[in-house]
Amino acid sequence: MGVAVGLSGFAFGVTAAGAGLSLLQSCALSLLVFTGASQFALVGALGAGGSPLAAAAGAFFLGVRNAFYGLRLSGLLRLPRAVRPFAAQWVIDETSAVALAQPDRASARLGFTVTGASLYVLWNLTTFLGGLGAAALGDPADWGLDAAGPAVFLALLAPMLRGRRERATAALAVPLALVCLPLLPAGVPVLVAALAAPLVLAVTRRKEADR
Repeated sequence: MGVAVGLSGFAFGVTAAGAGLSLLQSCALSLLVFTGASQFALVGALGAGGSPLAAAAGAFFLGVRNAFYGLRLSGLLRLPRAVRPFAAQWVIDETSAVALAQPDRASARLGFTVTGASLYVLWNLTTFLGGLGAAALGDPADWGLDAAGPAVFLALLAPMLRGRRERATAALAVPLALVCLPLLPAGVPVLVAALAAPLVLAVTRRKEADR
């Protein structure tokens, strides 16, 4: 898991370079933010001409889910207090999935640590190499590399559309984003599209209550 996902840092490095970020800025994002979806959302909005505030808001919104992972992992891992601030940096989709799949606390700690360490090292290394390579190639759009970010998002999204509720949310979010795209600043449409989740949840709960 750590190797497979860590290598996708190449795509982020290339996308960040295409959005106009320097190599230092791209590497700083991977070192300090370290959550792929938020990083891609940030550079995608900036690359489309969005304001830094709107770009940061979209990235923050996507990163909020990690706080809920942290609540679950806190009780499972029960790490020493001195270690928790450092472990919090590794609380992402992949480390949570591996840890929660283990049969006991010792295995969960091992899975979390190995996945987090391998992913963090490789993600940051490949971000550097991707940004360096993009700078050497010139404009990423000339090579079609500007499509790397959207392609990664689709790859992350596709496995999540399993249930009826998830598919309904996607079906509503897409037209919301498309309608807002020509009307609102870059980065804002994704925030509007996020309203699809509570709307679908409210409708499905009302239907369940009426049964």
